Amino acid sequence: MCVQDTPAQAGVALDTAAQAGPVRGTPVRGTPAQGGFAPADGPAPGDAVVSSGGAASRTARAGAWAELLRLPALFTVPGDALAGAAAAGVRPGPRTLLAIGSSLCLYEAGMALNDWADRAEDAAERPHRPLPSGRIRPAAALTAAGALTGAGLALAARAGQPALAVAAPLAATVWAYDLALKHTPAGPAAMAAARGLDLLLGAAATGGGTRAALPSAALLGSHTLAVTAVSRRETTGGSALAPLAALATTGVLTRLVTHRRTRLPAGRWAAAAPGLPGSNPGEGTPRAAGALATALGAAYAATAARPYVHAALNPSPPLTQRAVGGGIRATVPLQAALAARSGAIATSLLVAALAPAGRMFARRAGMRKVSIT
Repeated sequence: MCVQDTPAQAGVALDTAAQAGPVRGTPVRGTPAQGGFAPADGPAPGDAVVSSGGAASRTARAGAWAELLRLPALFTVPGDALAGAAAAGVRPGPRTLLAIGSSLCLYEAGMALNDWADRAEDAAERPHRPLPSGRIRPAAALTAAGALTGAGLALAARAGQPALAVAAPLAATVWAYDLALKHTPAGPAAMAAARGLDLLLGAAATGGGTRAALPSAALLGSHTLAVTAVSRRETTGGSALAPLAALATTGVLTRLVTHRRTRLPAGRWAAAAPGLPGSNPGEGTPRAAGALATALGAAYAATAARPYVHAALNPSPPLTQRAVGGGIRATVPLQAALAARSGAIATSLLVAALAPAGRMFARRAGMRKVSIT
């Protein structure tokens, strides 16, 4: 599920940086980039000097591909399928793993395709990126996008016909966004649709249907729409309207996730028959799920709101980029809150753990910022 100029990006949700990869002994500094279905993209891991040849050359190539594919952003992807499975009221299983694999492939396809489609623009505005800098050939990026799309659809097919029925329009949305819609008024809506479809993919693969997951998909899509709208001013700044709208959207989503009674899909507590130990659905686990959803909703608001406020007060490019990064990072606690809202406590905690894991990966990879368009 990758769509993003970003946005994805995916975001990621994590501190990622648009790597400015090493080019034959010349120090290069990265700047924000664009990516897959959630806004997510990363700028360069800092200045690097790499000599040509041997192991250094292989390391440089691997670093260029890691930059192109915005690897830290991948930590924002599994939560889509897991939240979808929770919304469907089904315990995650092997088909959920297939859906996650499909999502990861489609997300990375969108990242590679994003840079291929923007190669001329990047040559003028972001010459440090892998394609304009010559570290990766455009044909290789396009081939990777096609291969990853095929792999994503194949994994969805293995998960069953319902999953493939969602993955196919998801893949089409990713390609349409990168090739035609990114710079049009329909761009943010396309990115939001991709993220929502990604959540529905998890529901379809795990439970065979998507109807119960539609509300969660709408909430996640709304968040992605807001972040993507902010990302369109990432390099120019100058607009307080988009951060203000994103801030309002964050407030509404937080209220919906934390102040509405946790909705438990049919059958969620079927195994907890009245009278059995710990089986009181009115006083036990549902109450804990509601408390967890509230805590995670608060974490979501805290992650996204502050940088939006700063960008609204001073819509400069650096603060706008920070707002986009905050929105991307907020994706993970929102996914976890949606899972908790559906009564899936274990799934919610698993999703929430992706945030620190992503930050750790980003630090080790030297990618500390995240960007969308």
